[in-house]
Amino acid sequence: MNLYDVIIVGGGPAGLTAALYTARKKLKTLVFSIDLGGQTTLAGGIENYPGVPNAVGVELMQKYEWQAKEAGAEIKFFKVKKIERVGSGNKEESDKPNFKVILTDGNEYFCKAIILGFGKTPRMVGIPGEEEFIGKGVSTCVTCDAPLFSGKTVAVIGGGNSALDGTVELSKIAKKVYIIHRRDQYRGDEATVDKVKSASNIEEMLSFIPTEVKGDKFVKSIIVKDVKTEKIKEISVDGVFMEIGYIVDAGPVKDLVKVNKLNEIEVNGSGATSAEGVFAAGDCTDVPYKQTVISAGEGAKAALECHKFLTGGRVPIADWK
Repeated sequence: MNLYDVIIVGGGPAGLTAALYTARKKLKTLVFSIDLGGQTTLAGGIENYPGVPNAVGVELMQKYEWQAKEAGAEIKFFKVKKIERVGSGNKEESDKPNFKVILTDGNEYFCKAIILGFGKTPRMVGIPGEEEFIGKGVSTCVTCDAPLFSGKTVAVIGGGNSALDGTVELSKIAKKVYIIHRRDQYRGDEATVDKVKSASNIEEMLSFIPTEVKGDKFVKSIIVKDVKTEKIKEISVDGVFMEIGYIVDAGPVKDLVKVNKLNEIEVNGSGATSAEGVFAAGDCTDVPYKQTVISAGEGAKAALECHKFLTGGRVPIADWK
C-alpha cells in the first residue's frame, strides 16, 4: 500500500509551501500536480513578491520545488481523478489510511490527511479535438509554448487581456496569428487592442467561434463558424492557443468537501474544509485574493492545521524553537 501521512494536490505556491511545512514536521508527504508552479510560472516579472524584487515566475517556483524536496517531500507529476474517504479518522487507528487518491492512470495512493492546493485550471472551449491535441499543437500557455511556433501559423481563441497579450507576443515569433473571438469587439485594454490592430501579421476574426481542432499526429487546422452568417471556414494552422480564462475544477473532490457557486472550496481561517482531515489553500478556495504570496501563506496555515490534526490536536511546535 502506498501510504503517506499527507497527500497534497497541486504544485503551485500553495501546494509547494504546504509540502515544505509538512515535510519539515516530519510528515511523510507526497505532492501530485499536473505542472510545476501553476499560474505563477506565467508571470515574466513579479514586482510585488516580498523580498524578491523583479522575480521571474518560473525561477521563483523552481526554488519552491527545490526547497520542498530538500525538506523531504516527494513530487509526482500526475493528474488526480478522484479522492475518496476510506477510513473513520479514528486516532486509535493511526496506522490506517483515511483517504484514497485515484490517479487518471488508475494507480491508487492512500493517506491520513489531504491538502488541496490545485489552484485554477485553464478553461477549455469544449470542442472536438482540443483534448486530443493538448501538447500536440493545442496549448493553454502562450508564455510557455510560444517559442515552439517560431515562423509558423497559429490561432488564439479569446478576446480578453490574456488573449490579446498572447496574440501580440506570438506576433513577434510566429509567421501569422489569427485571433478568434465570438463577439464583435474585444474585452481587453484599448492599448493592447491597438497593438493587435497595428500588427501586420495578425488577422482578426471577430464574431467567429471555433467548432473543431483537426490534425493527425499534430494540429493541422481549426474549423470556425461565423456567428452572423453561420458559414463554416477551415483555417490551416500549426497551433491553437486557448486563452479564455481559468476555472476551479473541483471535480475530484466535489463529493468530499463543500464548494460555493464558483466551485471554490469553502475553508475556515485555518484552511480546514467541511470534511475532517481535508484542508485547502490558494486559488482553489473561497479566499477572495488570488496572489502568489497569499497562496503561499494559506498553504503554510493549511499545513500547520493538518499537522495539528494528525498529532491529535496538539499545538504545532514552532520552527524557531
